Amino acid sequence: MTGRGVITLPAKLREALGLAADDQLIAETTPEGLLLRPAVTLPIELYSDERLREFEEAEAELATVLNKKSH
Repeated sequence: MTGRGVITLPAKLREALGLAADDQLIAETTPEGLLLRPAVTLPIELYSDERLREFEEAEAELATVLNKKSH
């Protein structure tokens, strides 16, 4: 471990675990010591006003279709 707390995992261990550069890990303390496990991350999309209008239009179209079917 470096003075900044950076830990290097040996290449063979990374390969065996399927880890790649820039993968994120969660570090947890356990009674046995330190547990490192892959973090699950999901991309997020920030919606523009235009994209929000597209959603609203699609919902309005769906409501129209559903209303026709219920009559």
